[in-house]
Amino acid sequence: MNYKKMKFFFICISLVTTFFQLPINLNGQQNIRLASILQNNMVIQQGKPFTVWGKTLPNNIINVQCSWNSKKFSTSADEEGKFLLEIPVSFVKNGNFTKHHLTVFDKDTHIDLSNLLIGEVWFCSGQSNMEMSMQPAPPWHKGVVDFEKEIAAANMPNLRLYKAAKQTSINQLDTCVGKWESCTPETVALFSGVAYYFGRKLLMDLNIPIGLVESAIGSASCQSFINREVLFSDTVLRKTYLEPYDKNPTEKNPVLCPSLVYNAMIHALMPFSIKGILWYQGESNAGEYIKYPRLFSALINSWRKEFNQGSIPFYFVQMTPYNWKKNDSSAFNYALFRASQSEVLKMPNTAMVSTMDIGEPDNIHPRQKKVVGERLAIVALNRNYKQRHLISEGPIVRNIQFNQSTAIIHFKKATIKSGLSTNDGLPPKHFYLAGEDKVYHLATASLNANRIYLTSNEVKYPKAIRYAFTNYPVTNFQNNSGFSANPFRTDNW
Repeated sequence: MNYKKMKFFFICISLVTTFFQLPINLNGQQNIRLASILQNNMVIQQGKPFTVWGKTLPNNIINVQCSWNSKKFSTSADEEGKFLLEIPVSFVKNGNFTKHHLTVFDKDTHIDLSNLLIGEVWFCSGQSNMEMSMQPAPPWHKGVVDFEKEIAAANMPNLRLYKAAKQTSINQLDTCVGKWESCTPETVALFSGVAYYFGRKLLMDLNIPIGLVESAIGSASCQSFINREVLFSDTVLRKTYLEPYDKNPTEKNPVLCPSLVYNAMIHALMPFSIKGILWYQGESNAGEYIKYPRLFSALINSWRKEFNQGSIPFYFVQMTPYNWKKNDSSAFNYALFRASQSEVLKMPNTAMVSTMDIGEPDNIHPRQKKVVGERLAIVALNRNYKQRHLISEGPIVRNIQFNQSTAIIHFKKATIKSGLSTNDGLPPKHFYLAGEDKVYHLATASLNANRIYLTSNEVKYPKAIRYAFTNYPVTNFQNNSGFSANPFRTDNW
């Protein structure tokens, strides 16, 4: 083990000891250890039971009392000392930022948690674009747009942040290093930009406390966030991901290996009470567009099961335009991956936001994180907070009409209530037409009466359409609510 690894190891051990040491009673016994994420300053999810769990002595009786409910709740630990109980939590009214407290105790030990708020909690995970902090982290990213101004303005005591320390493990860990803190310029600087902008918009629109749990790590693969048992139980996933790793476990970067991120950064946070999940990942699986829907669906199903709160919302980000350091404007392997992400939308209570209009083809970490976070927030506001007037997706194709040399695209009315436009006032870009020869040519696109009309001098009788179906097209086509259209194709060539 080299010096840097040894230093990181001892820092982690020190943090774990500082934050999660078991209380010692007068007889020298360590009686109660709460789950790592149960701390002062946290936000408690409204409108559902709040889970309190941890470890104690075998068969010990654990009691919980809280300021929002006069009843005492009790449970008995199992033979291994594990305990879990649920405390009812009602909904809070607009503008209610009452500070609460909670006490966990047995006959010898009391743990008091204070400065708690009741509101909405969202779990934010993925790889580097979710992890990407507000401030720069040279050399891999330059910070979000206007980071100096944005960070300086981030004084929001009712927005609470928890950031899990980045680590991996071959074994499932029961503790996770992290600390609940109020949002200040100091605490937000190193926090996820996407998550912060999401939480800030919810706080401003709902006017209730918001809690954000960030558990993200750069370069990580989807399979690294999934419980090993889940991968093993699926024959395809076992053969694709587990068996190659088991044959040569030191071959890859740990964040690419199956289950290693889950073991260290996800497992210990379940089943913390949350409203839903935000996910921004895919770059490390970009070449696996055939199997990714199966893999990603396995993650969603398993996380919902382990959080044990039903079919909680799961909202994710479609991959942005990126050229993979190859200036091939006709390549479309990344477009195939984006299409594979769209397949996951067949699952209930999922949604995807497009970022095709804010990408930076030469930068895998685009800086417009405010747009991403706020689009995710609008999805949540529409779907989860009854703001039905908000349009929370881009234009979706209803049907296509081929009329001699012209292709006419009609869109679903619900996605274009505000009308269609481009974000730069120019005609829509990146539409292509093909005829019977299956050769695509750039089309001329025009907007008229909420339809798009396509023609091409090279295609006399069009038979198929592709829109933004290449690796790095930065698009301009949107509805007037500012949501860009997802890439699509009408062929399966």
